Amino acid sequence: MIKDIKGLHHVTSMASDAQRNNAFFTDTLGLRRVKKTVNFDEPSVYHLYYGDESGTPGTVMTYFPFPHMITGRRGVGEVGETQFSIPVGSLAFWKERLLDKGVSKLRSDAVFGANRLRFVAPDGDEFALVETIDDTRAPWLAAGISADTAIRGFAGARFDLHETAATEELLRFMGYERAEAEGNITRFIIPGGNGADTIDLAALPKTPFARQGAGSVHHIAFAVENRERQLEVRKALLDTGYQVTPVIDRDYFWAIYFRTPGGVLFEIATNEPGFNRDEDTANLGQALKLPARYEPFRSKIEADLVPLAA
Repeated sequence: MIKDIKGLHHVTSMASDAQRNNAFFTDTLGLRRVKKTVNFDEPSVYHLYYGDESGTPGTVMTYFPFPHMITGRRGVGEVGETQFSIPVGSLAFWKERLLDKGVSKLRSDAVFGANRLRFVAPDGDEFALVETIDDTRAPWLAAGISADTAIRGFAGARFDLHETAATEELLRFMGYERAEAEGNITRFIIPGGNGADTIDLAALPKTPFARQGAGSVHHIAFAVENRERQLEVRKALLDTGYQVTPVIDRDYFWAIYFRTPGGVLFEIATNEPGFNRDEDTANLGQALKLPARYEPFRSKIEADLVPLAA
């Protein structure tokens, strides 16, 4: 069994408009843009990262905003809901704020005893704000959002699957423990994790498969401390029969990827070196940062990208 995973590292989704995406996460949700770079495989497209002050693993939502991308179709084989942690008692604030910002499909519910506010982002992405007891992570404080209400980071995520048995087995192998079940949802937790430490598996046997597009999660990343631990995890996965990519340098972390039995793309990402490797913490997310191989083409890349508000 793998013992080095600490919870989520980041969640990466796709969007259809960079300016709208940037405004939603920095203004509406009050997260900090901690990195403005490009898709390493398609440098004509941004890769935008939003999180806490320093982009701590477990807080970072990232996006590939492909201009005019078709909207994804919800279904099984994907991350169906991404969950943010907020302080107990702050749901009323968030309901009023999201209504004022024109956010659609607000729904209140309670899952595993926690009060939640569900909502849909501009491209149809499904999110939930979850009142979480004793989440001591320090939030980024945007205008109009106090320390008593601000998002702390991820609480976890929900996978929508035809059947859950194989993914349950994988999560146990990755160090998760089965916590409880409620209806068709089974919860797994990482004991002593980084706060972003729950995964819910929803069994939806009659639901069609998802089609990826804007509003879809591209992959979900799990955190390990460093490259040494990552190599140990990679070997354990390979020995168990998973097809895992070589280690890939993403400038701010090293990454490996593999496809799960339920169809969700998993990444294992290192906590090192972090988002301040090429700009100081006070100025994170301001300048366009490019991988070294794209620096010779900076002028063209910058000319092709739409400008973003600070």
